[in-house]
Amino acid sequence: MYNLAIVGATGAVGKKLLQVLNERNFPIRNIHFFASSRSEGKTINFQNKNIVVETIKESSFQDIDIVFCSATNEISKKIGPMVRNAKSILIDDSSVFRMDDDVPLIVPEINPEDIDGHTGIMSIPNCTTTPLVMVLNALKEFAKIVKVNVSTYQAVSGAGSAAINELNKQLEEIVQNKKPTISVFTHQIALNAIPQVDIFEKNNYTKEEMKIVNESRKILHEDMLPISATCVRIPTAIGHCESVSVEFDEDIDLSKIIDLLSHQSGLIISDLDDILKYPTPLNTENDHNVYIGRIREDLATKKGLLFWIVADNLLKGAATNAVQIAETVILRKKIQARI
Repeated sequence: MYNLAIVGATGAVGKKLLQVLNERNFPIRNIHFFASSRSEGKTINFQNKNIVVETIKESSFQDIDIVFCSATNEISKKIGPMVRNAKSILIDDSSVFRMDDDVPLIVPEINPEDIDGHTGIMSIPNCTTTPLVMVLNALKEFAKIVKVNVSTYQAVSGAGSAAINELNKQLEEIVQNKKPTISVFTHQIALNAIPQVDIFEKNNYTKEEMKIVNESRKILHEDMLPISATCVRIPTAIGHCESVSVEFDEDIDLSKIIDLLSHQSGLIISDLDDILKYPTPLNTENDHNVYIGRIREDLATKKGLLFWIVADNLLKGAATNAVQIAETVILRKKIQARI
């Protein structure tokens, strides 16, 4: 049994963490919830117990084994040293530590052994990186990957609860013939598509796009992987989609590729028996797996493959992956249970 803490317990991912911990029967001795001062004193019912939400103090993690953080980058920066000093393990969903050399970036189905090198902090990849690398991990067993191009279509929940509220409010305002209120995104998101997720960097790619590039290389241990991305925000609540083109150094064999994909843990080909069963945000919501469909040859090159990926960004893109990391930490005996 283990003592747990969830930082950001009242947020969208925090709520999903509670769901996943409960569904997977995680061995919990005690659990503590932390959030901002706005939520201090509120209670959250978990496993028939009303647990009071606290704010973070210097001593908050002294008796904690595993800390899940689904809060802001600033909060992650603050608690990282605190968790390390307490000799606890931080499983962090922010981008703050992902590219640090001493912080493993983990997708348990791909690189569980990287956990062994942790120094108190482990990171969850970006919610678009995780589904992509699960597919690429299988494909690199077919042949050398020469080039990857990915376009993402990302649900508003990736920007937090305020973004979901903004989409719903804008839809109501449109129905009422009112001018939509814009605050979270740079443009109206309702009935629209915005080719910008996060801020732009000097190379004219957004931070989200560069996360996909850099994180994929780190997870796959392919420092020179040729990969490029375009990230688009779309007016759906939950579920990130990706349209991907992969080019190999040899002609593709579709049957061999499908066999490799079929054996990748956590990945499901949804439309093999019926092309109309391709994955969508709605039919993959509340599912812990990554779904792939529309697998086909690239008409522009004999060495190319095209496919479509969808995953629930709050689950496998965040909460499920976090709990799986914790389970892997236990499995690899990197933490001792309390009596």
